[in-house]
Amino acid sequence: MYNDDVRPDPVEGLGQFLRSRRERVSPADAGLSTAGRRRVPGLRRDEVAALAGVSPSYYSRLEQGRELSPSVRVLEAMARVLRLPEEDRLELFRLARPTSRRTKSPSRVERVRPHLRQLIESWTRTPAFIIGHAQDLLATNALADALYQDFAARDNVLRMLFLDPAAKTFYRSPERARNRAVADLQQTAASTPEDPRILELVGELSVRSAEFRSLWAREYTRVPPYEIKQMRHSVVGDLELRHEALTIRSAPGQQLIILQAEPDSASADGLALLGSLSAPDVPHQQNPARDAQ
Repeated sequence: MYNDDVRPDPVEGLGQFLRSRRERVSPADAGLSTAGRRRVPGLRRDEVAALAGVSPSYYSRLEQGRELSPSVRVLEAMARVLRLPEEDRLELFRLARPTSRRTKSPSRVERVRPHLRQLIESWTRTPAFIIGHAQDLLATNALADALYQDFAARDNVLRMLFLDPAAKTFYRSPERARNRAVADLQQTAASTPEDPRILELVGELSVRSAEFRSLWAREYTRVPPYEIKQMRHSVVGDLELRHEALTIRSAPGQQLIILQAEPDSASADGLALLGSLSAPDVPHQQNPARDAQ
């Protein structure tokens, strides 16, 4: 265990420091379930990684001394997860020696361009929406709103899948949908490991969803291909919609999601019914000449 009275070499000392501090944090303190037998005191590596929003392999490299320049953003996340007092936080930063070139990682401000918003709003027979790099829903058309009306909040794909009970009945294969969403997020996180929005989202989901923690701890070699999405809408019943994700080149990180039904299918009829039920009422136009008769 790390000796608080001796300052070790930074390369070896960072790993020892992290191990000793995670052993002091109980699962209950981190908001995790304490059920079942645990082989190690405190938190496991994969739990620290999930709560901090980094991959298990990245955290393992930190403890093994093979990752020598973690960013300030990652260190702040580690300090939060390990519940470090100010003195320990300063020691963590001293041992890690974060590089100055990675100290700034501002939050992205993602906006949908007006012409793209107008485009999807003009599609009255096809659900469509635009998501950001962390799968936040940035813009939706009326039919997409009607399609996902069973969800309490339509703000982020992963939050809807893991935190909203509606996902269990809306998706006929919720496990497949969750696997796909996590794989997408892992792919994004691999290219931007210090992104503040992703760290925030992963931290929240790791605390609130044991299933997310388990999936996030896995190492994905590829993102599964998109397939037909099978849904069960509370009003129009079963739907089978082809899922297409198109990269928006003018807005890196954003994707246009289109859900299409096969022409002349039961799903196409269901979307048409859903569109008619969700269409705004048109005010009755009086005919002065007729009313005067």
